Formats: sequence, structure tokens, C-alpha cells
Amino acid sequence: MDHSTERGIVITGAHENNLRDVSLTLPKGRITVFTGVSGSGKSSVVFDTIAVESQRQLNETFTSFLRNRLPKYERPRAESMEDLSVAVVIDQKPLGGNVRSTVGTATDIWSVLRVLFSRYGTPSAGGATAYSFNDPAGMCPGCDGVGRTVRLDLDRAVDWSKSLNEGALLLPGLSVGSWEWSLYGGSGRFDNDLPLSAYSEEERQLLLYGSGFTVRLDLRTGSADMRFEGVVTRFERLYLKRDTASLSDKRRAAADRFTVERVCASCGGARLNAAALATRVDGLSPADYGRMEVADLVGVLARIDDPVGGPIAAAARERLERLVGIGLGYLSLDRETTTLSGGEGQRLKMVRHLGSSLTGLTFVFDEPSVGLHPRDVGRLGDLLVRLRDKGNTVLVVEHDPDVMAVADHIVDMGPRAGAEGGHVVFEGPFDRLREADTLTGRCLRRRTPLKGEFRSPTGRLPVRGADLHNLKGLDVSFPTGVLTVVTGVAGSGKSTLVSEVFTAAHPQAVVVDQSAITASSRSTPASYIGALDTIRKVFARENGVDAGLFSFNSAGACPGCSGRGVISTDLAFMDPVTTTCQECEGRRFHDDVLTHRVGGRSIVDVLEMTAAQAVGLFEDRALLRKLRTLDEVGLTYLTLGQPLSTLSGGERQRIKLATQLHRTSSVYVLDEPTTGLHLADTGALVDLLDRLVDAGNTVICVEHNLEVLKRADWVIDLGPDGGRNGGELVFEGTPEGLLADRASVTARYLRRDLGLDTVLPKGRR
Repeated sequence: MDHSTERGIVITGAHENNLRDVSLTLPKGRITVFTGVSGSGKSSVVFDTIAVESQRQLNETFTSFLRNRLPKYERPRAESMEDLSVAVVIDQKPLGGNVRSTVGTATDIWSVLRVLFSRYGTPSAGGATAYSFNDPAGMCPGCDGVGRTVRLDLDRAVDWSKSLNEGALLLPGLSVGSWEWSLYGGSGRFDNDLPLSAYSEEERQLLLYGSGFTVRLDLRTGSADMRFEGVVTRFERLYLKRDTASLSDKRRAAADRFTVERVCASCGGARLNAAALATRVDGLSPADYGRMEVADLVGVLARIDDPVGGPIAAAARERLERLVGIGLGYLSLDRETTTLSGGEGQRLKMVRHLGSSLTGLTFVFDEPSVGLHPRDVGRLGDLLVRLRDKGNTVLVVEHDPDVMAVADHIVDMGPRAGAEGGHVVFEGPFDRLREADTLTGRCLRRRTPLKGEFRSPTGRLPVRGADLHNLKGLDVSFPTGVLTVVTGVAGSGKSTLVSEVFTAAHPQAVVVDQSAITASSRSTPASYIGALDTIRKVFARENGVDAGLFSFNSAGACPGCSGRGVISTDLAFMDPVTTTCQECEGRRFHDDVLTHRVGGRSIVDVLEMTAAQAVGLFEDRALLRKLRTLDEVGLTYLTLGQPLSTLSGGERQRIKLATQLHRTSSVYVLDEPTTGLHLADTGALVDLLDRLVDAGNTVICVEHNLEVLKRADWVIDLGPDGGRNGGELVFEGTPEGLLADRASVTARYLRRDLGLDTVLPKGRR
């Protein structure tokens, strides 16, 4: 495709976040990859400046009625931006949805198959909605189309050996003497001193499911007649037949203890009613289609050549082949989207856009190689090229050299992170970046050798007969006192083996994953690692005042903005206006707080420091140890007061790891800890893992990054492929032993990385 006549996206004077007056011209109709260490400003250019301004201007073209219902974007801090095109952001945020959202519904492939069954299947259950588990016409009446039923476990809810007066009812709110308990104990229908096991069948049914009369209750405000409702009926109404999101966390957690979830007996988990499940296409039911792996379903649909069914099957097959092409052939259409990893979700979003006939768009990707084995990164590169060749501009934030290699243009941000970043340090093609004197260029030229000596295990942690999901009865022993890396292509069973089977067998393991941090919107790195309380106490002690004065959530908060630092004004259908609070000038504290100092610095000054800068200000040993953990996990660039809500998945994982450091005799389980890390930071992370092991711990990583693999003591490689074709032990041993293995896909890419194999099979370069 000829790109020579394309104009560029022009950005002048960008100042968003830590950007230092960045001006760029990005070629349109090309793939541009942004590189640089975490915190160097990549996302600030791509997401916070280009994507936000594109979406903001697009929203301005809609009517005020629609604009009032669309997300509102503030104008990015930049002097000017020219020749933007409509941006489509494909990020790593979970696909979301709920129990009703599946791979089939998220990709719209199930919609095509519903048409196939309604028009070509026999006997037909009716129109396409008759095959939708999200429509009353097609959903199973037993589970309302969810495939599972949640029921009250009576043996957990009732102590049959006790009487009502002795506390036989164990459910939330039914403690003896409460007004809810009085519905039963004060009804006059039961002997309150008789053990429930001695009740007649009629009395038991009345207690559990009764209705049709009222009970007079004595309440604080007077007496009232309440409708009687059996214990089970009442629980189901309050907890199972309503939106549990409206329940408090405490009550929801309490209710969960008394329920049991089972596959729906009516539909066997297929979600559809009997009429829909009775329909056959080529001898297979809708449930068979839903359970089948995508790669297998392609072949099944290829057999349909009927004039009616053929074109519909071909349309479904075309979409399914895109899933296979991006390495998701191991998924099934009935897989819930809530169970997918961030990388899987991002690739599903990509597939959706590949089928679009729109061109001239700007596609923005956030580290699309996350969760991908080196083999599948090649497939990803092919997809990016296909998007470009349809006439689109592709912008990618990425650390993987194989993705950089497919770029037409590279922008390297730096030179470092945070206050030391925000500059463009290189622009040009990949070959020139490899020669450039930037941190990225130097890392690309460096070839890390395989470790020469491997630690000896101090013991073994066994897993026997692992058969969850696609695991095929694995017997694996995880060595203790060493660094173990579990690898294999996507869908091979790594996370199932480590995060589910191993942790269930060895619950003492410290699991550090990338899930969201359960903290408030006002939480910061300093508060999360437990350093902020000590910092406040130091300020309070040295100034003779209350510690609450140094909290923007408490006595110290600026009254004008309630400690937020900004005031956001929603102007209905216009852009929201976020202004810095004039009272505190964005400092979040009222002025009186700033007069109190430690070492000449106010609490605001401290929160604007990085951990390394703050270390020189305090003497408390416990505090210094906590502050140094942020540096140890590679978060040197984060300020102590940065909101946790702004952290990426990889940063969240590393800040969790920071709270778990300095333990001994522990087993650490990490899920792809290099996510979001620059090549330079990866080495520092492995140094940290080595220190953990040297301190007497066991570290187990699920990881694709070959830099980590080369420094492991032990490797467990699963495969040979994903899904049904995975779940087997391909190799276990030292990295040196893996290097000689000819069956392992991982070994092939390890040899390539070390320069031992220069040729890979076609399509795997």
C-alpha cells in the first residue's frame, strides 16, 4: 500500500501529565510504536492527548441530547493538534459484562449461529430469539439463562439440633430476639423450645416455605402486622431474586456463606430451554456448538453447503477464523467474558474491529502483546499490519521487540520516568532505534546469556492428578528455595495449574496478581504500603499537633474541595470543567497544615516526592524499609501521593509485591510480573526475585518473558498448544535442559533469542 501521500497527525506543545512541551508529527496510514520505560510519557501522548482529543471532538458532532449521555472528556493540555482521525481505543480493561456475557455474545458470533439454527435447524424452535439465552423466548426457565442455579444450603442455614430459642436459625439478621427472628419465634405457630429435628413435616414446611397469614410484631416504634414468610422463601427474595449489587458488602458476604451454586439441572448448563436444545444442525445442538473449541467449530461449519445454511455458516466461519488467527482458537463460545484475562479480552476487541468495513480510523493499542507467548506475538503483528493495510493509522504502546519490528515508525520516550521523563528521545525506524544511544536502544543491543549455575531445591511442593479445565491429570512437583518459571502458549493451562490448582493445594502461598486493588479512590502508594500513617505521626510529633491534621481525608482537608485538590463542574452537554481548587491551589490541605514542617518540608512537599527522595527526610527504620520497597519493585518514578486509580495492572501487581517483601520461608506466586515493564526494568525485577529466593523464599512465576526464563532455576513448560490441545507437561527441568528440547515451542524461541536458531517455521518469525 502506498503511504507517500498521507498527511500526518501533528501535535504541538503537549504538556499532559509529565510531558515536557512535546511536539510530534505521526505518519498517517502507518504503524507507530511508542516505547520507553514505565512513566516516561508514552500513555500521556497516545491515550491522554491524541485519543482523548479525538473522542472529545467526535462527541461534539452529536446533538446535545446524545452528548449528555456520552462520556465527557476534558481538553488535553496541548497548544494544538491537527489532522486527527476518529480514534478507536483497544485497551486492557476487562471486557466486563456479567454472567450473561460470553465469547459468543461479545463477538456477535452467537447472533449469526442463532440465525443458522432458526432457519436451517430441525425441528425449529422459532425465530432467532428462540436460541438466545438472554431472551425469555430462548432462556431456560430453571436458571433464567444463566446456566447455574444458586440455592440456599439448608444444612448451613439451620442447626437442626437446636430450638428457635437456642438460635437454630443461622442466617443473617435472624439472631434470637431480633424483630426478624420474631416473625418465627413470635408467630405462635411453633414450640420455641423444641429442637427443629423434632418438628413434624408440616411444621418444617411451614417454617421454611410458609405464607398466607400475618404476625403481630412489637417494634420500637410500636406494634405492626407483618406478612409471614418462610425462612427459605424470605432468603431467596432478599438475596437471590434481586440485584445483589445493592446489598452492602457485609450482607452479601454473609449471604454467600449459606448458598451453594450448581449447574442447572434443567439445561445442564447450556442456558437454553428444551425446545432450543432439541434443534439439530448436522446432528449437533446449540449446546454442542457453544461448548466446542473455536478451532474445531470452524471445521464443523465448513461441512454445511446447503443453499439456506451455507451462506450463514460461512459468515460465522469467517468471524471464527479471525479468532483462530489471533491465537484464541482454544476458547469456546460459551466461555464467560468475566473469566478472560486482560490480554484475551484485548484480542477479542481487536477481532471485532477487524470485521469492520470502516477505514481511515486511528486504532490505539495498549501493550497488545500482554499475556502472549513469543509464538503468538507474530500473529499479533500480522493483525496490526492488516489493520494498517485497510487504510487505518495504528498507534501502539509496547515493550516487546517483536512488535517494534513490525512498526513503520517508532517514538521512544524518556530519558527516564516521572519528572525525568516526558521528552521524545528518538524518532525513526526500528533498525535505527537498535543503534540509538537511548535506554531502549541499548537494551535492544544487549543479549542476556542463559544463567550458568542453578540453585539446588530445598524440597518439593507436589501437585497430583491436576485435571481442572484442560489439564490432563498432571503430576508436577514445584521445587522450593528456587525461582521457577511456568511457561507455555496462551491457553496451555499455566494459570489454571498455578493460580488455581497449586494455590488450592498449598493455601499458604502468597499470591500477587494484577487484579484491582481494593482501596478507596483517595488511596495513594504511601497509604497502600502503610507508610502514610507513620509519616503523619512524625509530622504530628515534631509539631505538637494532632496526626489527623496531616490527612486530606480528615481534619487537614481543604474545605473548598474536600481534600480532592480540584473542583469538577459538570456543564451538562458541554465538556466538564475541572479547575484547580483556588483555596488550596491543588494541594488538598488547608493553609494551616502547610506551616507545620519536618526537615523544612511540608506534608504536601512529601507527597510530591518519590520514595527515593523521601528516604533522606526520615529516620524511622520501619518507615524507611517501607519506602525502599517501592524502589525495589521498580516503582521509583511514582510519587507518594499519586492516586492508585491511575496505576496500570503491572504497577498494581508490583505495589502489592512491595507490601509482601522482607518475608522469609514464604512461597510467592506471581502472574506475569513483567507486564508493562520496559526491557531495562525487567532486569531489575528479576534481581528482586533473585533476592527473594536468596532470603529463603520460593518464587513461582507464570511468565512468557524470555529474560525471566533465562534467569530461572527451574522451568515447567505446558502445551503443546492451547485449549483441548494443551494441558500436558511438555518439559520440566533447568533452562539449559529446555534449550536442548526439540518438542517445546518455548525452547524454539529461547534458542532464537540466544542466536542459536536463526530459522523458525514459516509464519512464526
